[in-house]
Amino acid sequence: MDLKDIQNLIKFVAKSGASEVKLETEDVKITIRTGSDDKETTTYVQQIPVNAPVAQAAPAVAQPVAPAQAPAAAAPATNADDSKYITIKSPIIGTLYRKPSPDKPVFVEVGQTIKEGDVLCIIEAMKLFNEIESEVSGKIVKVLVDDSSPVEFDQPLFLVDPS
Repeated sequence: MDLKDIQNLIKFVAKSGASEVKLETEDVKITIRTGSDDKETTTYVQQIPVNAPVAQAAPAVAQPVAPAQAPAAAAPATNADDSKYITIKSPIIGTLYRKPSPDKPVFVEVGQTIKEGDVLCIIEAMKLFNEIESEVSGKIVKVLVDDSSPVEFDQPLFLVDPS
């Protein structure tokens, strides 16, 4: 399922008035939740690879990576110092926010222990705020992206020590 299909699905769900839609195919599981307040509707999209992630080489330095069609997954880093760490990558293009709102603390700090499903950050794309959840448990070793900065698809965001 490509980004255009996901965007069309989000638009359809928003127009239908449904509060939650789950879609599961052979290779992708998508959950779209809409929660409305008095002023606007916020949609959260979570795209989870169903099959085990395939190991991919990650750049040693955080750099934008050309867009691809496969969903982002945690992959081991290739740098000798970082070989034991898992890289959490951006599943979409957008603006990364490390805090739920400007007056709140960041979701995760370096040295913090996380578990699978913990929210690491939010990426805003087309006025939709997408919570990025951890696919692994471990300890945050390094944050590779600054708050409120643009990110590319498959760009490394966090290094996690799974031990």
